Amino acid sequence: MPYWIKKYYLITVLLIAGCSTHPVVEVLPVDAFFKNAQQFNYRISPNGKALAFLQTYKGKMNVFVRSIDDTTRLQLTKFEDSSIRDFSWVGNNRLFCEKERDTNNRCGAFLINKDGTNYTSIKSRAGTKLSILDNSVHASQVLITSNERDESFFDVYHLNIENGSKKLFVENPGNILLWFADEKGDVNLGAGSDGVNETIYYRENIEEKFKAIFSNNFKSTLKPLGFTKNKRYIYALSDLNRDKLALVEFDCLEGKESKLIYQHPDADILEVLTSGLNKEPALVAYDLDRRQRHFLNQTYKEIYEDISDKLPNQEIKIIDISERNLIIKVYTDRNPGAFYSYNIEKRSLKKLSEVNPEIEPANMCSMQAISYQTKDGLTIHGYLTLPLGKKKENLPCVILPHQGPSQRNVFGFLPEVQFLANRGYAVLQMNYRGSTGYGKKFENAGFKQWGAKMQDDIFDGVAWLIKEGIANPSQIGVFGYGFGGYAALNQVINHPDTYKCAASYSGYINLFTYIKGYPAHFKPYKLMLNEMIGDPETDVDYLKSASPVFQIEKIKTPILIAQGGKDAKVNVNETNQFVKELRKKNIPIKYILNENETQLFKNVDNKIRFYTELVDFLDQHLKPH
Repeated sequence: MPYWIKKYYLITVLLIAGCSTHPVVEVLPVDAFFKNAQQFNYRISPNGKALAFLQTYKGKMNVFVRSIDDTTRLQLTKFEDSSIRDFSWVGNNRLFCEKERDTNNRCGAFLINKDGTNYTSIKSRAGTKLSILDNSVHASQVLITSNERDESFFDVYHLNIENGSKKLFVENPGNILLWFADEKGDVNLGAGSDGVNETIYYRENIEEKFKAIFSNNFKSTLKPLGFTKNKRYIYALSDLNRDKLALVEFDCLEGKESKLIYQHPDADILEVLTSGLNKEPALVAYDLDRRQRHFLNQTYKEIYEDISDKLPNQEIKIIDISERNLIIKVYTDRNPGAFYSYNIEKRSLKKLSEVNPEIEPANMCSMQAISYQTKDGLTIHGYLTLPLGKKKENLPCVILPHQGPSQRNVFGFLPEVQFLANRGYAVLQMNYRGSTGYGKKFENAGFKQWGAKMQDDIFDGVAWLIKEGIANPSQIGVFGYGFGGYAALNQVINHPDTYKCAASYSGYINLFTYIKGYPAHFKPYKLMLNEMIGDPETDVDYLKSASPVFQIEKIKTPILIAQGGKDAKVNVNETNQFVKELRKKNIPIKYILNENETQLFKNVDNKIRFYTELVDFLDQHLKPH
């Protein structure tokens, strides 16, 4: 067992700070939180008889299959060089799989039977991305999208699932980013963008040319979901003439909303689940403090009620649907959860696997929904997780801004949060402006504020912690990855006397590089990125002030930086130079560089080493010695 696992293995710490309910807290080994799940990403065959899933084999994710009624597994792939990135059933006996890119920048898509036979490689040139558009099989064919003809745009192809041959079906005119198919396999809807204006394209049948039927500025949203039974109409999420995303029916001939199906006054609709039989919306979900649902289908309402009775006090998420079975995941804030199959007719549950059986929920910590006001009057919602056995006062705290920013924190089990809380830290997560789920006004308020008001929102959370007496003002650190790592660096640049340390895991350090680093098929979004983040030509001063690489002279705080050598969003050479300049200033810095990793470390040993180093770093600077 490597030293960084042994170091924390079976350590028990007495926490006496006034709590008799949990007088003893077991500090779990690092790998208990961050090792890969045994089985995950379950997909059920259309007839509901077989399951495919990912499982680790020699450090890489490979595809396995099993019967819905039998636990005997068959390993379909044995890749040791790279993992399976995604897969999908194409019929009841065959799967489409896509490997991570190899050293030649090939995606490695292939087809394979569920018994492991008839492995068929799908030929494509380097740099090509293949994705399933619709896995419904029509005459031995399914629909895929590929940018093989022009790397900037995706065309639609028919893929022969027997021999892996591709045939161009719909050629992209150059302005469509997303395609939509109906149940017959006809592609008569597309969504495009010129970077500022988003346009919906429609045709009544495949013999016609696509016509623009609706256009709007990207600051408002009309997101197609799919066709209704009447192909004149589509289901869509829309915040047109409203602040929150609602589920609507949209008339493609008239080019306008024809029916409001459901909206919530305080939250965006974030999920629409369709029935496995008729593909009509069965429920919508949105997040307040926790995930909430509104049912549009009585059967699914009864299914959720039945599962809730069988597995009380659990969050429920449907992962996949067939005609007769559901795959669900249940979890809590203190339990990473388990996967189950659910027979719709028999109303019976069968456990498939646990996400992480080493986690004992009783030793984990509860997430509490919180909110606070910013200096300019916005309400920021978030979550506070307190360590067991400690009073809610004078605690060492870690601020954890989320990755994004066009994402958000939600209620549930997050390994990083529980890992830090298990080691005695209070953890504050906040949904600063720009986060999703709170309406377009709140999200748009984050435009060109990456280094400004969004950072103020984070720091206002720190001020709230101190005012409430929760945080010890001399024991506050900040940690994040992606945008969260970028925010961690900006926090110590802006507030060097408040934070005792900062840890950036694949954090952006140069917004000029970040904006320019998007791949070719993101080219249509360039103008939108310029408006959301900043224009590299006209917002030079702001982008410099918001980029840590240009603010080195303001950094005084000890820093930990973790970086993957193949991170497409952060130039490793810039990070190397950034670290070198900090060391010239004698800033205490710990640099973890894994040459073969991308943005988030996938190798288990690398992950465990990083989090071991992280907690050592936090303990060194935030806890008395």
